[in-house]
Formats: sequence, C-alpha cells, structure tokens
Amino acid sequence: MNSIERISAVFEKKTPDRVPVYPIMSGITRKLTGASYPEWSQNADICAQSFIKCADEFDIDCIVTLIDLSVECDAWGQKIIYPENEAAHPDYSQSVVSDIDDYSKIKKVDYRTSKRMMMHIDVCKKIVEAKGSEKPVIAFVFGPLGVLSMLRNQQDMYMDLYDDPEAVAESAHEINETLKEYVSALCDTGINGIMFDTLFSSGSIMSKPMWDEMEGGLVEELANVVHEKNKLVMIHNCGQQIYFDAQIERMKPEAISFLYPPDDCRNFAECKEKYGDKVVLIGCVTPANAVIGTDEEWDNECKTQFDTLGKDGGFILATGCEYPANASFDRANRMIEIAKTYGRYDK
Repeated sequence: MNSIERISAVFEKKTPDRVPVYPIMSGITRKLTGASYPEWSQNADICAQSFIKCADEFDIDCIVTLIDLSVECDAWGQKIIYPENEAAHPDYSQSVVSDIDDYSKIKKVDYRTSKRMMMHIDVCKKIVEAKGSEKPVIAFVFGPLGVLSMLRNQQDMYMDLYDDPEAVAESAHEINETLKEYVSALCDTGINGIMFDTLFSSGSIMSKPMWDEMEGGLVEELANVVHEKNKLVMIHNCGQQIYFDAQIERMKPEAISFLYPPDDCRNFAECKEKYGDKVVLIGCVTPANAVIGTDEEWDNECKTQFDTLGKDGGFILATGCEYPANASFDRANRMIEIAKTYGRYDK
C-alpha cells in the first residue's frame, strides 16, 4: 500500500498493511532546506519545500501544515514576533485587545488581507501540487477562541470570560465568520481535510459546559463548511482531559489527534474501547521524549501506543503534538521504522 491507500483504509474502517505514521514534524522541517525559523514561517516557497522534502526523506504517511498558532491572528493586525529558534508568537506588549472594551473592535475581516493566511493557502497549494497524489495533505487551523486568545492572551481572555462573557462571545463569532471563508479557501486548494486546534476544549483550561457555550457552536459551523466541501474534519488537542464526547457531538470529526486520554476515560485502553469505533485515533507519543530519555524508552512508548490504540486498525501513530523544532530527526526516524516493522497488520 502507498500512503493514500493506507490512510484511506483507516478512514474506511479497514485494516491497512501497517499502521500509518507521521511524527508531527513542523518547524524542524526548516533544517531540511537550511532556512531560518523566520524565513520558514513567512516564505511560502521555503515552507512548502520544507514540508515536501520532509515527506520525501522520511516517508511519512500524512502532511499536516502546522506552521504556528499565530497564522490567523495576523488578519486582525496582531504584531508577531519571529524568534530565530522557536515558533512565531504574538507580541503581547502590543495586544490588539488590551482590555475588555477592545473586544468591540474585533469584526469580521477579509482573510485575503492577511499575509500569513494567504501564505498558508499558498503553502497548501504548493504541497498539493507536489505531493497530493501520493500523500494526504491536511491544513492546520486554530479555532476561534484560540485565535482570540492570540489577540488578547490566554490568561486575560479567560478572566474576561467571567467578567463579560458576551463581549468575548461576540468577538469569537466575528472571528469565526472570517475563519469560515478562510477554511473554505483552504479546502479549495485540493487538500484532503482540515485539522482544527480546539485548545480550550480541555479540562485543564475550562469546563465542558463553558466550552460548549463559548465555542461549541462556532466549531460546529466550521466543521460543516469542511464537510460541505467533502473534506475530512480532524481535531487536534494536546491538553489534558479533553472533551471527546462534546467535540464529536458538535463537529462529527473523522479523527482526533491527542496527547492525553479524554476526560471520561481512565487510560488509553478505555479510550480505544469507548471511541475507537467512532473516530480515527491519532497519537499519542510524548513529543518531549524526542529529546529526553533513552532510545529504548522512546521505542517502547511507540510500541505501547500501537499495542493499545492500534488493535484492529482505526489508528495513526504520531506524536501527540509538534515534534520538537530543535530536536534531532533520529527519534522521528525510529518511530517511522517501528511503524514499518512492529506496526504491521499483515505479518
């Protein structure tokens, strides 16, 4: 099987030849083209070529265009800092939303005025053109509350949810109106699906009822846009105690990428039992372990995740969040090799 056939089998609830695999290599791919982090983050040609080269050199089964979490907030004029050795992030000393009164300034904007959104669209076009016939291509998009937190900062926005939830909700709605058009444009590049980062749908950040009230309906609208385009809806959430049930109810995702078991499961085994027939499970190797511990410990974690979550298929072996951008490629290679040998279903 090739990567397209392998991933397709998983989503069709069939058992492929082996478990599909993709350590989420994003910023680290800049090393393959000799680019600096700022160049990789802002130049569509360099960024796309880095992802393409990664797919070629490491034979991953899927390309996910995670650049950083500041791509979308650019549309509202948020100043971004581009460090030399880490992902771009907002300059919170110049937040667009500096106090509660500023939420009223957040209105729907034209995504085409955003250099970073348009860059991401261009990256997707270039990857699809180069690898779309060989590898599934999944665009990565931050959810509306996440984007709003980039304009305010997470801690202050969380406090604002208690002080003036209507102001936060209205701003999130305006952002979502932009995201719906942006997501539609991404789908039109020929990608296979969109992975939404639903950071706030996690017990480590906010309660399930609060998340459902503040973002549930909005991400449901985004998921509907993607499904209407006949593309896959995926969710990424690397928080603790994430809400599988609420997100499945709202978004009807085909897959969930995660790092920790959901809030209603004691462990990964229970997660597989409860949700394995509802969504494709993606994960859940600890990214930090790419730079700490021994090779044997890393290998054992990869094998354990396959043994626990990969039984009878429905699973993609991956890191539970981005592979460290300044790590060695060695352990990514080890994960891929484990998938090709230990992770076989046809042996």
